[in-house]
Amino acid sequence: MTTMLTWQAEDGHGLEGTRLLLGAGGGFRALGRMVRTGPDGDYTASYRLVVADDGTVERLSVTSATAQRERHLTLNRTEDGFWLLDTGSGGTRAPFGGAVDVDLAHSPMFNTVPIRRLGLHTGVGTHTLPMAFVTLPGLEVQEVEQVYETVSVLDDAGAACVAFRWDDFGAELTVDADGVVQRYPGVAARLTPVAPGATT
Repeated sequence: MTTMLTWQAEDGHGLEGTRLLLGAGGGFRALGRMVRTGPDGDYTASYRLVVADDGTVERLSVTSATAQRERHLTLNRTEDGFWLLDTGSGGTRAPFGGAVDVDLAHSPMFNTVPIRRLGLHTGVGTHTLPMAFVTLPGLEVQEVEQVYETVSVLDDAGAACVAFRWDDFGAELTVDADGVVQRYPGVAARLTPVAPGATT
């Protein structure tokens, strides 16, 4: 199944659009672009994310741009579980081998990765996860620890709730029947497509 999704930042200063191709199991591919304005400066970013059928990230490519410069980053996870990081000057082995998930700053799309891999929208679970976190627009990568916990599984309306915690920050994410984030309180919410013929 292929679909287009759009999230709007809750502060009104950002958008993220993704072409999402869902595959077997927890696998999927996502091609997205983000635009963000704010007091710290404006930036755009584009990403290509490949998630294997077992739900683990295989590859992430990100390009970010500000008025001052453009940056590139590629993360590849090898078959033996190590990460190779390339910023355009050749690949180096990254020191965060424990992570199988990647989180990109300000992007609800990336919270979908562990939710789908662990089935937290369809079954109850609590997991403390090492995560390769990528900043924007700097594209710096660090290993962090995040907690995901099922609050409620899918209801009759096809929505579930998963709690997300990172240090002192926490939010309850609303996700759809595919485990894709619909609303990330304080960050972004998915826009509802306009029906054909409807006026805006």
